[in-house]
Amino acid sequence: MTANELRQKYLDFFREKRHTIIPSASLIPENDPTVLFTTAGMHPLVPYLLGEKHPGGRRLADAQKCIRTSDIDKVGDAAHHTFFEMLGNWSLGDYFKKEAIEWSWEFLTSPEWLGLDKNRLAVSVFAGDSDAPFDKEAFDIWRGIGMPEKRIAKLPKKNNWWGPAGETGPCGPDSEIFYWVGDTAQVPESFNDDNDLWVEIWNDVFMQFNKSIDGKYEKLSQQNVDTGMGLERVLAVINGLNDNYKTELFWPMIQKIEELSGKQYGGTEEITRAMRIIADHIKAITFLLSEGLESSNTERGYVLRRLIRRAVRYGKQLGINEIFTFKVVSVAIEIYRDVYPELHNGRAFIDDQLMREEEKFRKTLETGLRELSKMKPRLMPIPLSSLSVKSGSAPHGLNGDDLFNLYSTYGFPVEMSIEEIKILYKEFNTEKGVGIAELPEDNEKRFLDEFHKALKKHQEISRTASAGMFKGGLADNSEQTAKYHTATHLLLTALRQVLDENISQKGSNITAEKLRFDFSHSEKMNEEQKKKIEELVNGAIQKNLPVVCEEMSFDEAKEKNATGVFEHKYGELVKVYTIGISSTSSESPFSREICGGPHASSTGVLGRFKIIKEEAVSAGVRRIKAVLEQ
Repeated sequence: MTANELRQKYLDFFREKRHTIIPSASLIPENDPTVLFTTAGMHPLVPYLLGEKHPGGRRLADAQKCIRTSDIDKVGDAAHHTFFEMLGNWSLGDYFKKEAIEWSWEFLTSPEWLGLDKNRLAVSVFAGDSDAPFDKEAFDIWRGIGMPEKRIAKLPKKNNWWGPAGETGPCGPDSEIFYWVGDTAQVPESFNDDNDLWVEIWNDVFMQFNKSIDGKYEKLSQQNVDTGMGLERVLAVINGLNDNYKTELFWPMIQKIEELSGKQYGGTEEITRAMRIIADHIKAITFLLSEGLESSNTERGYVLRRLIRRAVRYGKQLGINEIFTFKVVSVAIEIYRDVYPELHNGRAFIDDQLMREEEKFRKTLETGLRELSKMKPRLMPIPLSSLSVKSGSAPHGLNGDDLFNLYSTYGFPVEMSIEEIKILYKEFNTEKGVGIAELPEDNEKRFLDEFHKALKKHQEISRTASAGMFKGGLADNSEQTAKYHTATHLLLTALRQVLDENISQKGSNITAEKLRFDFSHSEKMNEEQKKKIEELVNGAIQKNLPVVCEEMSFDEAKEKNATGVFEHKYGELVKVYTIGISSTSSESPFSREICGGPHASSTGVLGRFKIIKEEAVSAGVRRIKAVLEQ
């Protein structure tokens, strides 16, 4: 089965179950400021999981593009990826556990659909704890389907619980489905999640609780189902492969890397891992650049830069000494030609950004590797305290200050320094005849802690050091957030009136304290322009204009001159927010946009709009940071 056939079968199956098929949203979340990227299918649906009505109804299904960096150290094995597609079906207060579990089982095992061997499947359910009970309902449903009890693992929260992202919010147990990728004749009678030959392919999440501020778990009034099936993993399973990188979604890229390097995939463990990382990262890079993201030293741009640099570093490890990433990109674009046309449409921008970034980093790489190699004699042959000592307490042994000096003097990324130290550590132990030893995790943590202390000391605080920015979860859906979301609509209209009617939104980040709005414009705003924009926004606020939400077809929305971001992502029905008048009026409103919400009911509740800062983000993109003063 091809990837396109698998993707289509999934959507066809849930269309038969009366689900509305919605298109993939952007990789840059519109409604969730707690994450840098769309890491799961739930992010574009944040408002609807929290109670807003979705234009497609209460049953939805999609194939969602995702970027996830939390497992970046695992990329290089046969099943982990930075970019992946999550096939998902959703119940917004409609069906619950019985239908979700039975349908997942039907799709996976029915000969009409995927026809997987039932004997190679196993599942897990939430074991229960002091916060919430054992998920007996899910357990009984699986037993009723015919799953042997020994194949149903009862696991704790760390394995089978979703959310909340913060201290409070929606959460609940989940049930995961695993497939045995080992020898058919050696399928274990019992399921053990520690065995890597059991690969997770599906997850049914049951959002049935809300964690309150006092730590109690209370039942939600709207109980949702959020499921996900990894396209890449299931494609490998269907085609009898125990390596995702041998599927059509990766293999042409691997072949191109073999051609460029003169080395063979599978030749050694190191070669195989390097090729997987390059293919994975370049695919993720291609999708991120197709959405107009550019490399930088902060937030999303930093993640993009790190992925590019890792791909180049592993290319060098394979002996590729030429500018090469754009050649692998062309293969990635061809793989997804029929599904994601935005890749081909953005080809010129992708190639330009990649070649510039790669050329710049190659100079840094040569210098950084040379300096790191000089530190090799300072590594002890066994994990004694030399790598564990605090900065300055030993004449030998590396510490965080060494990594900071590499960063500040040569621009060498700290994450890459850690990776190189791991390689040097293995080499040194091997040379000393004590076998290959891994760099202890506590030493890695100490390196990073010391590095960031040195960074703070030099007043160069890295905004990407905050791990919270990379964790997923439901955004703050407070009244204040809704006010800021509404203010972005007013701001965009004001920018078009003052600067250029063709200005488009390039991204936003909204919290309960402020808004950040990126837009297309090449020139710095002067004080008079900023003042005029503030006056226009505050004028609309003072008029207490109504904010009207209406559902209509995408074509109808365009006929009414509604604007939107990433137009390719919209489904047949969309929500249009009109500020000033209803959509049936012949007059021109102050603003009319396609958006998901949440929004205030009128502009009069917003408060006083004030621009705090206006700055450049990248070539042709400016950023405004603003607050609403009460």
